[in-house]
Amino acid sequence: MRRLVDSVSPSRSFHPPCQGSLVTDVLSPPEEDFVRAQRVARMATADAHGLPFVVPVCFVYLNGRLYTAVDEKPKSGKRLKRLRNIEANPQVAFVFDRYDDDWERLAWVLVQGHASLVTDKREKAQALAALRSKYEQYDSMALERLPLIRVDPEHAANWGAL
Repeated sequence: MRRLVDSVSPSRSFHPPCQGSLVTDVLSPPEEDFVRAQRVARMATADAHGLPFVVPVCFVYLNGRLYTAVDEKPKSGKRLKRLRNIEANPQVAFVFDRYDDDWERLAWVLVQGHASLVTDKREKAQALAALRSKYEQYDSMALERLPLIRVDPEHAANWGAL
């Protein structure tokens, strides 16, 4: 990943890893604003052999963490690849991007972090409430019985017109 960060233009920022379980200062305020404004992100996981897997996800950024739910949209009958990958390798990345035909407006934020499944009922309730506030489609889904992924950011980088 170092090569990607090194190849980014001078307008980007890079934040080194932080210590502690609740990270609130990995993303800069402009990065946080950009992330919160996005409706979809791309989440990358990798299996135990390092084979990457990327899917678009709905998400919220809450209390310095990213949350994404496994929802009730039709899925294959087996346990989702992203969940199997997180069990084998909890390092993940999220990309939040904006494309515009005016290339002066292009931008992205990359967040790398540690993923885990939320087990605390209070934390899960707060994150699901935030997800339902952002995505009305979740109002009719029984998300409480499904896995919820939490990502603790460790690195952030950005490029373009945040």
